[in-house]
Amino acid sequence: MPTLTCYIEVAVVLPIDGAFTYAVPETLAPFASAGMRVLVPFQKRQVTGYILRPAQPLTGASTRWQIKNILDIPDETALFPGAMIPFFRWIADYYCYPIGEVIHTALPGGLNTYSTTEIALTSGGAAALNQDILTPVQKKVALILENRPCPFKRLCHKAEQDISHSLIHTMVKKGWLEKRQERRGGTLRSKTERWVKLIRSDIPSDQYFSTRHKIIRVLETHGEISLKQLKTFTSTKLGSSNFLYKNGYITIFKKKVYRDPFGETVAPDSPRKLTDKQEQVVATISRALGKGFASFLLAGVTGSGKTEVYMHIAAKALKRGGSVLVLVPEIALISQASRRFRARFGRRVAVLHSALSQGERYDQWIRILKGQATVAIGARSAIFAPFKKIGLIIVDEEHDASYKQDSGLHYNGRDLALVRAKRHGAVVLLGSATPSIQSCYNASTNKYTQTVLTERIEKRPLPHITIVDLRQTRDMRGISRFITTQLRQAMAATLAQDEQVLLFLNRRGFANNPVCSACGEALQCQHCDITLTLHKRIRAYKCHYCGFARPALPQCPTCGSSALQLLGYGTEQVEDAVKALFPQARVARMDRDTTRGKGSILKILKGLHDRTTDILIGTQMVAKGHDFPYITLVGIICADLSLNVPDFRAGELTFQILAQVAGRAGRGATPGQVLLQTYNPDHFSILSAKNQDYLAFYNEEIKCRQSVGFPPFSRLIQLKITGLDPQKVSLHAQAVGEACYRTQSADDPLRKRIAILGPVEAPIARIDKRYRWQILLKGADSRILHDFMRRILGANKPLFANKAVKVVIDVDPVFMM
Repeated sequence: MPTLTCYIEVAVVLPIDGAFTYAVPETLAPFASAGMRVLVPFQKRQVTGYILRPAQPLTGASTRWQIKNILDIPDETALFPGAMIPFFRWIADYYCYPIGEVIHTALPGGLNTYSTTEIALTSGGAAALNQDILTPVQKKVALILENRPCPFKRLCHKAEQDISHSLIHTMVKKGWLEKRQERRGGTLRSKTERWVKLIRSDIPSDQYFSTRHKIIRVLETHGEISLKQLKTFTSTKLGSSNFLYKNGYITIFKKKVYRDPFGETVAPDSPRKLTDKQEQVVATISRALGKGFASFLLAGVTGSGKTEVYMHIAAKALKRGGSVLVLVPEIALISQASRRFRARFGRRVAVLHSALSQGERYDQWIRILKGQATVAIGARSAIFAPFKKIGLIIVDEEHDASYKQDSGLHYNGRDLALVRAKRHGAVVLLGSATPSIQSCYNASTNKYTQTVLTERIEKRPLPHITIVDLRQTRDMRGISRFITTQLRQAMAATLAQDEQVLLFLNRRGFANNPVCSACGEALQCQHCDITLTLHKRIRAYKCHYCGFARPALPQCPTCGSSALQLLGYGTEQVEDAVKALFPQARVARMDRDTTRGKGSILKILKGLHDRTTDILIGTQMVAKGHDFPYITLVGIICADLSLNVPDFRAGELTFQILAQVAGRAGRGATPGQVLLQTYNPDHFSILSAKNQDYLAFYNEEIKCRQSVGFPPFSRLIQLKITGLDPQKVSLHAQAVGEACYRTQSADDPLRKRIAILGPVEAPIARIDKRYRWQILLKGADSRILHDFMRRILGANKPLFANKAVKVVIDVDPVFMM
């Protein structure tokens, strides 16, 4: 009796919508289950896919031979629980993104296998090269391939000219070249180490004081240990171990081990006594655990002990048998959060973020998947942690724009936290001292339950904030332009008290606007419509958008004049000025330039904790969630940098970052003060930050949003159109715009429900050689807006699959530049 063929639905890791049906060979059928990684043929190549579910056998006109077999199932177990597949489907549908690419984004890197076509020189081609019967171009191709095969694109690059496909086809037909399929990727594996185990200990008495007997004593005491550990215990070489192994005293075997991303051990701690207000918040949220989906917004002032509240609720969720997922916006905050959670919950804690090596991330993923870690802490990508049963999701600093991914899958980690919690019937807790307008609005409409912490722990006062009007010093030169007399005097007084100072400027580098006073030209990036920033330490002008750099030569590249004026300032220039003003002070800088190396963030934070740093200068990295108990003065160098950007959220972003950085002051026993320097002292965002009055800011901002119909009173989808040719991009943007208007006009109700803004050139018209246009779709109803977007996609597929001009769909955009 013939065996029935097993069919499965597979999501391939390619930018193609939908899933595909494959047949499973009888030998692989026992291993084919949802969540398993598979290698499948797709057109003329082999790619990675993931099993979604069993598929129905095709009937009627379709026959079995039309369906291809999968090639391999490389893993012993699934890489994610099957229960996550509906979550992945929801993401693919909501963000208009291929489901295979969604799964690829979720998983640790280095897993996917793919095949590439390489062109190789045959023996016949080598003979033709020696006989000198090739044309000049054919000879050039043969000489390049003589050493090793390469893909077509690399061949063109090495030839420094465009090689036609017809020429390659001709040479293949003549037998001079051949095309090969080479499998690449998928190199990530579990780490193994050699371990030693004692089999018998009856070593001859004449060897009681030998190294061999010492090894046996160690193994009797410690049981099986790694060969590496054995060497540290016995200070011995491999010779003694090999003798014992060959004579049956010990066995040496390979064992899977986890790569440890934590570094130094952390001393355990005990839960701290909560304040009455904290107790109330913990009680309110804990009552919802295990009773289905519930969402809470915790609005707590800076220093009010939100992290301790998180840990108390997490302990209760763990006690009920649920896992806990904690999201923080920046990798810089993960080390601080993971230390506190590890001190409380020990080895049950895993971390997931992009700063880990691929191996470390894979190991942490597997620990979670196997249930060995029940608490995961990470940045936005940790929302994909492969927990089977989630009891609590915490989103710290929920207002932060870093939760939004700005490339590939444009997801928002905070929003997905709500979706995933709902699917698990879990509690989600959004926390912030400055909640987003969206979240605060959701609380006001009872979508979230709001809880508040209005006081700092131990009744410590909020810092006193003083506004310094920079209009009074705008004509000054030198250091006084950005470090005013008031700020300088306050710094001197703080240092004299042996306390720490934090200076905040959300702009890195030395000077961000170098201009030639002879010809008037600014030093522009070659690939972007943006000026370069001088980085004095590395003697280079750098672009902060594409990474382009040029040496910091004294001459203007346009006219050759040496009259370059270094206008603007950044953290590097502030650092130099502070060192000149306070030569005895120990100064550190925390921005992207100083935190690239592994462990660099921890080193800076340790300097503050150990009080070996007197003054810290930093960008927004220092404003988020850090607890610096000895900082009593915060100086905000210029509060206006984010205020005038062309973005409807500019006021919200300004208020949030000012309130957050001000909250770093006075978190210890000594009260803090903040000097807020600004050119706009009467702006409501500045005044609200000065008064530390979130409600006043919200009431003003929500009226502005309602008057123009922007979120939270509408939903947005942004179409980003980019390409290398400005004319092609412009024409393509117009074509996409016409498709949007055509779809809108075909349905009368849509004319009132959907607004189309654009197409227009982006505020930064070129980044990394790509010219940029955008279209904004706006509607009050998310379902109608998504349906409108799907109609546009369905009727205009060639517009969204153009190789020369790329169209990216960004649902709920955050970055409008």
